Amino acid sequence: MQKTSEKQQLLTVRVATWSALHPWPAIGVWAAIIIACIGLGAVTGTNQIQGKDGWVGEQGRAAAIVDAAGLNAPPMEKVLISARSGAFDRGKADAAAADLTRRMRTLAAVSSVDPPIVASKGNSVLVKITMRGSAKEAGTKLPTLLAQTAGTQLAFPSLQIDETGTVSTSQAPGEQLGKDLARGEVITLPVTLLILLVVFGSLLAAGIPMLLALTSVFASMGLYAAASSIFPDAGGAVANVILMMGMAVGVDYSLFYLKRIREESERADGKISPTAAVQIAAATSGRAVVISGLAIVVTMVGLYLAGDAIYSSIATGTILVVLVSAVSSLTVLPALLAKLGIRLTRPSRFLRLRARSHHRADGGFWPALLRPALRRPVTTLAVAVAAMLLLSLPLGAFRLGESGPDTYPRSLPAIANYLKITAAFPAEGYTYVVAVRTDAANASKVVAGLKTMAEDADHDPLFAPRNAMTVRTSTDRTVSTVELSAPYGPNDPRAARTLKLLRNQLVPRVVSGIDRAQYGVTGEIARSVDYVQHQEQQTPWVVGFALLATFAMMVAAFRSVAIAFAGVVLNMLSYTATLGVLVLVFQHHWAEGILGFQSVGFISDRVPLILFVILFGLSMDYQVFVVSRIREAAHRGIPTRQAIYEGVTTSAGVVTIAAVIMTSVFASFLFVGLTEMKEIAFGLGLSVILDAFIVRIMILPAIMTLLNNHTWWPSHPAHLISGPVRNDGSQTKVGQPR
Repeated sequence: MQKTSEKQQLLTVRVATWSALHPWPAIGVWAAIIIACIGLGAVTGTNQIQGKDGWVGEQGRAAAIVDAAGLNAPPMEKVLISARSGAFDRGKADAAAADLTRRMRTLAAVSSVDPPIVASKGNSVLVKITMRGSAKEAGTKLPTLLAQTAGTQLAFPSLQIDETGTVSTSQAPGEQLGKDLARGEVITLPVTLLILLVVFGSLLAAGIPMLLALTSVFASMGLYAAASSIFPDAGGAVANVILMMGMAVGVDYSLFYLKRIREESERADGKISPTAAVQIAAATSGRAVVISGLAIVVTMVGLYLAGDAIYSSIATGTILVVLVSAVSSLTVLPALLAKLGIRLTRPSRFLRLRARSHHRADGGFWPALLRPALRRPVTTLAVAVAAMLLLSLPLGAFRLGESGPDTYPRSLPAIANYLKITAAFPAEGYTYVVAVRTDAANASKVVAGLKTMAEDADHDPLFAPRNAMTVRTSTDRTVSTVELSAPYGPNDPRAARTLKLLRNQLVPRVVSGIDRAQYGVTGEIARSVDYVQHQEQQTPWVVGFALLATFAMMVAAFRSVAIAFAGVVLNMLSYTATLGVLVLVFQHHWAEGILGFQSVGFISDRVPLILFVILFGLSMDYQVFVVSRIREAAHRGIPTRQAIYEGVTTSAGVVTIAAVIMTSVFASFLFVGLTEMKEIAFGLGLSVILDAFIVRIMILPAIMTLLNNHTWWPSHPAHLISGPVRNDGSQTKVGQPR
């Protein structure tokens, strides 16, 4: 073994040995670390992401101009008054609008209430309420407005009175997400515990991985809150991504350790001491955990290159929970295993049945599944790769889009009300905000130009006519803004065309002849278009970093260019297959009833990159564990092809269990109402299944069988000559080692 590997292995063994020999101090130190991390998070608090953290491109420059001038649109709520059934009673609607206006004007949170607006079809009335303070401050006061709307509804039961607005639509998805994720967590924990209980046959053994995973998550949450001062918290599902990843890798790492200790106990017929078993596990599974954890971390680091606050937030949380989970499995887990001793090393009935199955004449399930890769590697490789490529075919119809009010679940009242309002009043939907900064002497010319442009837009079908148009100017008269409405959302093909028209023709015409004028277009549509363009520019950097980092990690870990290259290619194969199935499921309507979503005809723009980095990290988890077992056998002098058989068959069971647990964790998040979160959960669960049952059991062994001794190039193991492999995968003749 290489010197570096020996040092890495020595470190894991030394740490585990100390913990096993001093269990109570090790457990006490870990408990203190958990408490300290949680306390640190409570003291520092969580620094939430601000609007400016998402500014990119021209939209970002325009938003900065508006913000510096203090011309940001204030928080606004809108109340739609329509008929509950039958004909619309305009008289009652006007009375209801007057009652609502009176109620709202009594609230300290309300700055002003606009006169009621009648829909062009005359079947509804809209009341717009401007709130005081920032969006965050307005969010805390929203219940008082909703209470007044409910009061008007009680006073006019024959009318339908619905409220929504910038505050409601920003809060509703997050609140619903929190409820859905809490329900998912209630499912995740008992299901994971049940699987572990079946595997280990002991509540004590099953509880340890759960305990360590949960404590690692709690510690990571505290560290994440402290780290948000540098990388602001994006909110939403980030905390639940931490939980999802913490449960997945935390249970996996403990599982690898426990499984190895039980193997050593069985091999020694129970005559090995817990400390000795821990040392062997630390030298083997412990090393795999270190490599796996570092592989996930370096892959996630690539997300910072995206230059996006949400990606940075996800990367920070994932890195922290993976590192904490790895540390817990290398420190406190050996202490618990050594302390509990024989109660954990006694095989369960499930494992005894598996052992008897493994030693049947036909070799058992996993040897039978592996046999084609050893006997007919070319055919196995061709069939398995063809199957994965077949799953990738739907990528030909791949389409990205942005999540927003028009894609959120209609079951959310604020979203349903938003859609009602935009249907009756198209101008109340998405907007373009044109901002121009120049010297005060040119203010009048700019204002006149913006008014003319807005009046022309009222007669252009690309824009929605506004009931009132106002050019707002800063107190120093250097910045002027105007809003234009769009009768469609960011995912409509007309959005990019209209934005291009504004930026390339209409707005330049306004500032024509004005020296040193700065201008730009912002708003929801501009933000969406610029964000997608920004992603397209940054994604190659993220992908390139992940590929190179993964390759370098695998070369450093296994001293094999062939294994590293195969790992990168297989990860890409798993990713494209997963993305293909994602397109097939979520861009069409056939699975809506099964998974409980409404297809919007595209994949959410953040999902592919999030899936890419997480899938690469999780794929390394399995690759490292399987190849480590093969490499371990090879370094004992076993020929490569026999080492493949031994490594895969001995690791297949624990990889399968880990895959089942990971899949169950991810599947629980399918109960979330937001389609974007469903896409992530579905993609992660599917990729784990493909990776565990096709890539690591069929494709990887077939490649290594074809490469044979070249698998380890440029390393030179001592067994370069190998004999043919029998049907069961064992060696019939072993050549003399070099």
